[in-house]
Amino acid sequence: MSTATTTAAATRAASPGSGRRRRRGGIGTGVVLLVLIVLAVIYIFPFLVQISTSFKTEGDAANNPMSLIPQTWSSLAYQRLFTNSDFPLWVRNSFIVTLAVTLGRVFFDSLAGYALARLRFRGREVVFYLLIAVMSVPGVVLLIPKFLVINYLGIYDSFAGMILPLLVDAGGVFMMRNFFTSIPESVEEAARIDGAGTFRTFWSIVLPMARPALMTIIILSFQGSWNEFSHFLIATQSPSLRTLTTGVATLAAGGLGGGTQYPLKLGAALLMTVPAAIIFFVFQRQIMNNTGGAVKD
Repeated sequence: MSTATTTAAATRAASPGSGRRRRRGGIGTGVVLLVLIVLAVIYIFPFLVQISTSFKTEGDAANNPMSLIPQTWSSLAYQRLFTNSDFPLWVRNSFIVTLAVTLGRVFFDSLAGYALARLRFRGREVVFYLLIAVMSVPGVVLLIPKFLVINYLGIYDSFAGMILPLLVDAGGVFMMRNFFTSIPESVEEAARIDGAGTFRTFWSIVLPMARPALMTIIILSFQGSWNEFSHFLIATQSPSLRTLTTGVATLAAGGLGGGTQYPLKLGAALLMTVPAAIIFFVFQRQIMNNTGGAVKD
């Protein structure tokens, strides 16, 4: 029997088993896709209800809370938000605080991360371990000490009290430190030979290479400060300094009158999610591009 005949016979003998494996693999893939679709529907359905309810009338929202198609389309909830409430003021305050905090975290987190990754100073390891310890402490535990410090410094009920305590984030410093550690020191040595100082090396050479980490910091800082609630609650008391989170909380507590007001509350919550979603979709490609700062030795 020739070699070709033997190979063909072996292939025919193996083909039934291969077909069964392919069928089992196809069934497994189908089950995984089905589970993912179900999970996606469960996750997305409340958001769809939120969008639908914001365009309903009060009666429709109360009688058909789970319906995805309003019986009567109405934009009255959004009209009331912009005419009968301080919603535009809350938006302005949120943007002021969020932009300041995001810029501050990008600068200070990257600066502190570079210092912990590259500078040799006494107690560097102790500082790093303390940073990890701070990350493990729940934020709610620090609310009272934070209030006491803000009040002692005389910045309570001001933009300074809202912004300054959020300018540095332990998680952001940890992330930037790990990223800078992965960059070869030979790049910085070449800059030093050319006469660049420490800050110039950091600012002009190393920081542009950390684009993926910076984009992550931008998104996390923007979303975190935009959705911050507990800090603003203990840092301010004036209605003129309310942000979207504290303002929408007053709406949820019936700030514009009695009744359920589901369209009004869910419309405000929907508008509040738009900027954070835009920031994520704009910068998500930069986060996924992990090779943006890669350098070969």
